[in-house]
Amino acid sequence: MKIAVIGAGAWGTTLANTLAKQGHDTHLWVREEELCKEITETGYNSVFLPDFKLSPDLKCSSNPQDVMQGADYFLLVVPSQFMRSALADMKQYFPLNPAVICASKGIELNTGAPMSQVVYESLEGLNPGFGHLSGPTFAYELSAELPTSIVLGCEDEKLAAEVQDIFSTPYLRIYTNPDYRGVELGGAIKNIMAIAAGMADGLKFGHNTRAALITRGIAEMSRLGEAMGAQAATFT
Repeated sequence: MKIAVIGAGAWGTTLANTLAKQGHDTHLWVREEELCKEITETGYNSVFLPDFKLSPDLKCSSNPQDVMQGADYFLLVVPSQFMRSALADMKQYFPLNPAVICASKGIELNTGAPMSQVVYESLEGLNPGFGHLSGPTFAYELSAELPTSIVLGCEDEKLAAEVQDIFSTPYLRIYTNPDYRGVELGGAIKNIMAIAAGMADGLKFGHNTRAALITRGIAEMSRLGEAMGAQAATFT
């Protein structure tokens, strides 16, 4: 099967490389032509993932049509604030009923929309199947093949099982959850608690304060998630 990965930052490159190493026909869209040329010629993404040699089976292009035409799955990994404009530019290359998996964390600044809403609005009329891939993960550690788990939020059980099978490796385990809204919100708003925890560490408030902050943070995240249509249990 062909998998189109849209976005060649550290996370997009890592996911694309992981898929290519598993033998999937993986095509990576790289916005910068010079970077695309470098990846093709040297096997390295020196800008976003400089320490890892990429699979020789990973194909890349700066032409979205080349990457997306005939793809069975579309993995979106562009920055969240550019997701809507990227999808508008590329909508013509999506088929009807595309299997779309978003791996970008964030909430759109001007609208407050989570990525699922951005995807559904941007691909209106194409009836996309949607899933959201979220942490706890770091690109560097997954690239180093350290044991990693990740959550796929997806209402469609068949699509969730397919993506789970595609991504699974001896060092990467995929857990599925039908509450895609909770999964995508958890990945985005936990960063607020992470910033606060860093501030508390800088102020030398100690482990008690950090533990309280995280515990109450999860409670606040759960309440916000419920108000936005998610399930509170997902945030644990």
